[in-house]
Amino acid sequence: MAVTAGGSGVFGGTATGNNLLAALRAADFALLRGHLMRFERPAGAVLYEPGDDVRTVYFPCGPTLVSFMVVLDDGRPAEVGMIGREGAVGGIVSQGRLPAYCRAQVQIGGPLLRLDSGELERAKGQSLTLRHLFARYADCLLAQIFQSVACNAAHSIEQRTAKWLIGAMDRTGDENVRLTQEQLAAMLAVGRSYMGRVLNTLRETGAVDTRRGRLVVRDAARLRQISCDCSDAVRRHFDEVLTGVYPAADLAGHGTDIGVPAAPRRS
Repeated sequence: MAVTAGGSGVFGGTATGNNLLAALRAADFALLRGHLMRFERPAGAVLYEPGDDVRTVYFPCGPTLVSFMVVLDDGRPAEVGMIGREGAVGGIVSQGRLPAYCRAQVQIGGPLLRLDSGELERAKGQSLTLRHLFARYADCLLAQIFQSVACNAAHSIEQRTAKWLIGAMDRTGDENVRLTQEQLAAMLAVGRSYMGRVLNTLRETGAVDTRRGRLVVRDAARLRQISCDCSDAVRRHFDEVLTGVYPAADLAGHGTDIGVPAAPRRS
């Protein structure tokens, strides 16, 4: 039986900006609400490095986008997963405080909600439905990573680039992807010059354009034609397991006011 959410990031008439939180029942959200803290992080901010204790769960809100990056032997990072308002970073760790395997890095800056992992575990201990929702999310995240492995092995860099841009656009609700050519090349583990040739090809089709510090999707339908089917496969699995949590392509979902305190600014 699928868990159904409104998909808009709205909980009880109050915007959360995170669809996974919006999928919670009122009683389950009440177990977490008093422990959530709102804050913002810019692009490039690192939430975890490999080996760090995962003591905090992060819920990206609205346009915020976080990548899981595996750091290779030569120091180069390669993206293995993208998390936006459909999910949580660190939310599937059992019993809390296990070491992170990869880097969690903010790719598109914006608001997040953070929660002590111990508080999440205590809440899971009080609610079977809360445990089940996060277990279902873990299944969806694993499916996304499985699909990413298959995509990297079977599809061209043009298809993978189009897929990444579609995923970012769906999660942020914005056709202006605030990402540089260098950042995109690093995430797809290709050289900058190679990525430049790929983007030139996409520009020639009319699918995308480039601006200083951002990529602009001009023709989303054309970009989807160029892309592989991997994003759609992940969406279908989300819709089967957690209906309404994966962002709808036409939904911005940028609300972040859920009545929780903001974290104090760093001096």
